[in-house]
Amino acid sequence: MTDANSLIELDASIQPPAAEYFRHRLPRADRQRAIEIEGKPIEMTQHRTTVPVAVSSLFLSDRNPDIPIYRPPRMSTITEITSIPEWEQLLGSVLPTTLVVVSFHAPWAAPCAQMATVLSTLASEYPVTEPPTTKWVSINAEELSDLSETYDVTAVPFLVLLRNGQVVETVSGSSAVKVRTAIETQAKQSGENAAANGPNGVGANDAVVEEEQDPEKKKEELFKRLGDLVKAAPVMLFMKGTPSSPQCGFSRQLVSLLRDNSVKYGFFNILADDEVRQGLKEFADWPTYPQLWIDGELVGGLDIVKEEMSNDAEFLTKYSVSAPAAP
Repeated sequence: MTDANSLIELDASIQPPAAEYFRHRLPRADRQRAIEIEGKPIEMTQHRTTVPVAVSSLFLSDRNPDIPIYRPPRMSTITEITSIPEWEQLLGSVLPTTLVVVSFHAPWAAPCAQMATVLSTLASEYPVTEPPTTKWVSINAEELSDLSETYDVTAVPFLVLLRNGQVVETVSGSSAVKVRTAIETQAKQSGENAAANGPNGVGANDAVVEEEQDPEKKKEELFKRLGDLVKAAPVMLFMKGTPSSPQCGFSRQLVSLLRDNSVKYGFFNILADDEVRQGLKEFADWPTYPQLWIDGELVGGLDIVKEEMSNDAEFLTKYSVSAPAAP
């Protein structure tokens, strides 16, 4: 840092505006003068500050090493996610401490345009840090409907805040106050976590290192477990939440359909076990939930079950409570 009483000379064409001094609460005393550098007249402004100035805000000029240049920090911007692989790459690249701000929108909804302005303004208040404290993205809820289903987006605009792959808070609607409060609260916690942890997102005192299991063996064990799970009952429903408290509209509708047909079924709440949630997608080669399995075979999601019912009214009859016992 500079000496408290030293002079900082800035090229008048690139000096920070007065607003920057007020923003950083630096007192200013200006004096204009002209000098020549390499035979070229340069108008100079002398600034005297009575407080130390962080050297990270000052960079040397290419024209004269004695003239520092002010460069404001790079601020956050919002990135549009346009594909599932792009989304998965993002989640895989951020640290566990990073707050991921996700805005679900639709181009036809006027409130979404207003929310985009609100979020863009908020993002510009958060500098790009290392390690990253925040990451800002937007997603078209209709084009990436699988993600909308994953995060229970039933209306737009819809804000999802993630940390370490887990939802920490959601905000539905266009209330700028609620959105700002949620982001500021969670971003503060992310900043505290990043400060407490090292650049790799791991605490300095974490001395225990678990032996990494062979990926193929781990996958084999998971698939064996999933093979048993899908056969746990003749009819198995893998859903978000429980039948008494479904956590997404599709799960709620499928539960109602099974109840209306008096079907006896088992269920598994995939929100309670992320390993099952992710693994079953690959095991079944089916990317979304809910999933209905019958006799260990995948039927599909809500639309497929409805289609089967429309083609065959007796599709679920043998699994109903009133079905005759097998001979």
